[in-house]
Amino acid sequence: MKLKRILKFLQKEDEAAKSHIKNLITVAIADGKFKDEEFELIRLIAKKNNIAESQLQEILKDSQGVEFEIPKDKNKKFYQLYDLVHMMIVDQVIHDKEQKFCNLFAVKFGYSKEHAEELVESIVYNIINGQKPKEAMNRVARLLNH
Repeated sequence: MKLKRILKFLQKEDEAAKSHIKNLITVAIADGKFKDEEFELIRLIAKKNNIAESQLQEILKDSQGVEFEIPKDKNKKFYQLYDLVHMMIVDQVIHDKEQKFCNLFAVKFGYSKEHAEELVESIVYNIINGQKPKEAMNRVARLLNH
């Protein structure tokens, strides 16, 4: 029985990671372009989330089969939002559609609509200043509780 639960947990984690990659792709292509630096960031995040290159290629070809999942853990929510914001700024140009998607993901992840834009802007500032996700999370803590 334990093995079944472990396998189910791992499968759930895999699906959540694929959902995150799909979300990153959504932000990356929001401006109508898929730049090399965006693809490289997706590859890095995929690797960090134990997604094989072949799985990544499948998601890139057809992400329709990947269902949107909201992270359950508050830290994972923040880390995924951090990655999405990082995707938005990796090409050093923030497009309106990318900004709107990041704000939308913040709200979907459970952050208040009133503070979503400020939260995203704060994460941008932290990334630009070299803050890693955990440091950024500590710096924007007051916004996370709204």
